[in-house]
Amino acid sequence: MEKMSVSELMRPIAEFPRISSEATFYEAVEALENADWQYKSGNAPERILLVYKEPWKIIGKLSPMDVVKGLEPNYESIDGLKSYPYYFLIRSSFEEIRKDYRLWHEPLRELWRRANQIKIRDFIKMPAADQMVAADDKMDLAFHVFVVSRHGSLFVLEKSEIIGLLLFSDVYRKIKETMTTAPLPPAA
Repeated sequence: MEKMSVSELMRPIAEFPRISSEATFYEAVEALENADWQYKSGNAPERILLVYKEPWKIIGKLSPMDVVKGLEPNYESIDGLKSYPYYFLIRSSFEEIRKDYRLWHEPLRELWRRANQIKIRDFIKMPAADQMVAADDKMDLAFHVFVVSRHGSLFVLEKSEIIGLLLFSDVYRKIKETMTTAPLPPAA
């Protein structure tokens, strides 16, 4: 399996629902709800919603976490904190951060009213390097990226274009299948 290329196990972007980066915040919430319903009813492999700039130019994916983050625009000013070496200490002082960056000071109803005036492009982030693999990469590299980055899916690139997603659930299924069909080595 380690010699298998990522392209052999990836799912092409055509298999996933998509939404325009020009869609409104409300449309994003509705599309996520629909993707979740499609997944739960067995009509979709995952509840991943891809975001496109042009019909076939995928620029990222939208998750419920993005919606929550999009509700509070002040998170933009603290995004760099995660790379800080002592981030775990910062987590324990949420009240200080909340006060300093004015997080969640507005009532949810007001945040929702304001957020509904923005478009997905205003809060979606392009995938980071630790969320991407190349179509011709071998699966052992993908194993490593999954373990280190702890993402549930990786974007698959070909010539710097996103052409699909490699889902951890598919990778794990293939690992399990390989393990159960391969004979065990003799005990030492």
